[in-house]
Amino acid sequence: MKVLAIETSCDETGAAVVADGTTVLSNVVASQIELHRRYGGVMPEAASRQHVLAILPVITEALERAGTGWEDVDAIAVTRGPGLSGALLVGVNVAKGLAWSRSLPLLGVNHIEAHLYASWLRAPGEPATEPQFPLLGLVVSGGHTELLLMPSHGTYERLGRTVDDAAGEAFDKAARILGLTYPGGPAIQAAASSADGREEVLPRAEMPGTLDFSFSGLKTALLRATQETDTPDVPALARGFEESVTDILVRKTLAAAEVHGVAEVVVAGGVAANGRLRSRMSEALGGRLRVPRLEYCTDNAAMIGAVGCYQLARGQIDGLALDIDPNLDLAA
Repeated sequence: MKVLAIETSCDETGAAVVADGTTVLSNVVASQIELHRRYGGVMPEAASRQHVLAILPVITEALERAGTGWEDVDAIAVTRGPGLSGALLVGVNVAKGLAWSRSLPLLGVNHIEAHLYASWLRAPGEPATEPQFPLLGLVVSGGHTELLLMPSHGTYERLGRTVDDAAGEAFDKAARILGLTYPGGPAIQAAASSADGREEVLPRAEMPGTLDFSFSGLKTALLRATQETDTPDVPALARGFEESVTDILVRKTLAAAEVHGVAEVVVAGGVAANGRLRSRMSEALGGRLRVPRLEYCTDNAAMIGAVGCYQLARGQIDGLALDIDPNLDLAA
């Protein structure tokens, strides 16, 4: 089973060919980071226009790299939400046109679900070691921070979520406060690694009695710390911010894993690329931790293809009536 997948939820134009829900035959991403860096964040209208320019060349390259012709494609999967409306429309409408012209099944995929399925992905020839159920998923991306219990394929229960800023969003805003570049995650990590042991200790939003998260107050505390001196110690502040976010993410995840007795824990999404978070999670969870390869942490189409393969196997086909849902939820 081969699925051609398309991803345009935000500022990455992605296309991939995935076999059997696990094997990545190709994964092509056209990044817009340089375009949006001048704004300090994603400019939705500019992102949509860039998707229009990039999407067909990216799809063509994905098929060529996979050595796959249209006669070998069994279905087309595309992100239908959550995400930016204009960006999602580009991907879904192109997917509809291709599905109609080639008489292929069309599958609409939830972007958050796809981040979890990034842990199923492997290169051709790599051993298949699929995550074990019941599974706990921590999705930490630019717009989402959620703890999800996954008893089996396609079944989810939300245990906790952010009540304000997502972790990735908080990193971007913190970087702006500190005068660092966009995107904020890599910039904060680089600054923190140059702190040479110095750390400006910042508060933790405990949210006692819940598995929810809050990062808005941390962002405010960081801003006040920079205003208390004419020469703020940027590396020490970056390290303090990174430690505060990481500490809460690890503690909440570990608590949820113990309460629900899960077999494995998946940490996924763009923030999962953070080295300190990966290290702390590994210390806390040991062999139960599963983190996607770095190229599958940030937005990509291979993870969309993984979900698409499982949906196709279940007969979960949307067809040409598929529409976008910028606020698409995954679990109640």
